Amino acid sequence: MLEWKKLESLLDYEQPSKYIVKSTNYDDSYSTPVLTAGQTFILGYTDETEGVYHADKEHPVLIFDDFMTSFHWVDFDFKVKSSALKILKPKKDVDLRLVYFLMKEIKYEPKEHSRHWISVYSQFEIPIPSLAEQKRIVGILDTFTESIENLKMQLNERQKQYEYYREKLLTFE
Repeated sequence: MLEWKKLESLLDYEQPSKYIVKSTNYDDSYSTPVLTAGQTFILGYTDETEGVYHADKEHPVLIFDDFMTSFHWVDFDFKVKSSALKILKPKKDVDLRLVYFLMKEIKYEPKEHSRHWISVYSQFEIPIPSLAEQKRIVGILDTFTESIENLKMQLNERQKQYEYYREKLLTFE
């Protein structure tokens, strides 16, 4: 049975205040990534050990930019840059991965600079099948996503190969 449900009924949110990094002196030798929900995603790495959000493969979260409405899947420990995002966690009987895929299909562009999760975005409805069907769909989508990533990697390698041989051929050595 398929039901249309509001995102707010599927996801809990947490303000990230206690996970905000104190220093922006990032260094790649540090181990904890500092995240933003925008395009950059990983801003850098911090050595701070207090106030780290603990996520993993069994307990992933979404970070959601409350102003831009962009979001990312996170399954590793992290800190955040600012309070301008929400940490989204699944409520019971919902596969977060399916919600993630379905949220990618929502076509919404913010018109003003305001917080959007509570007032707008959480009100969007998405189709939710049974938990067993959710897992089946996610398995198919994950397999397809992995195939696409492999194809992108192969295309990149072929492009490098082409450029290498083109350069060799055009030097006329």
